[in-house]
Amino acid sequence: MKDLSGFTLLPGRLDAAAQAFLVEAVLAAAVEAPFHRQLTPGGKPMGVENTGLGPLSWVTDARGYRYEARHPLTGRPWPPMPQVLLDLWADLADAAVPADACLVNLYRAGAKMGLHRDQDEADFRFPVLSVSLGDTAVFRLGGLERTDPTRSVRLASGDVCLLAGASRLAFHGVDRILTGSSRLVPGGGRINITLRRARRA
Repeated sequence: MKDLSGFTLLPGRLDAAAQAFLVEAVLAAAVEAPFHRQLTPGGKPMGVENTGLGPLSWVTDARGYRYEARHPLTGRPWPPMPQVLLDLWADLADAAVPADACLVNLYRAGAKMGLHRDQDEADFRFPVLSVSLGDTAVFRLGGLERTDPTRSVRLASGDVCLLAGASRLAFHGVDRILTGSSRLVPGGGRINITLRRARRA
């Protein structure tokens, strides 16, 4: 599904084997780079737990929102991105310029994410590519202003979507997780992987 906003949804883009592989890879990486609940600049804990993969990942604390090359708790570099993610970016986003940042969000029962937009990257020509694993999310997509009308889209395990073009800076969020809709993630919940190009190409 693609509309004029530049939002593209590819239902079931990843098969069951690829989904299981990515969950296993993320959980293995989280041993080295543990999931943790970050604080917004205002001191409020986020509703999801985060970790990262690749050269950079997104962090937030009292100093603001930014990309960093090291895990904020361990001080170690982020684990590498699995090749399947790099291949997905090359296939769907940009074959010439690789993704250099990967944020992994873990949604447990009751977790959600308010409307926001991804604007900490250096060049908005590159899309944000999102992979859903585990429980289905009720995703909300709006416009360029927080007050613009929104619509809801369900993102199931294996779905891939891109925020590109006019939708690249659209406000979006996750209203809720449909708990128990998947058994893929140990302990339940949803893993969302987003690939970005954070630095200038």
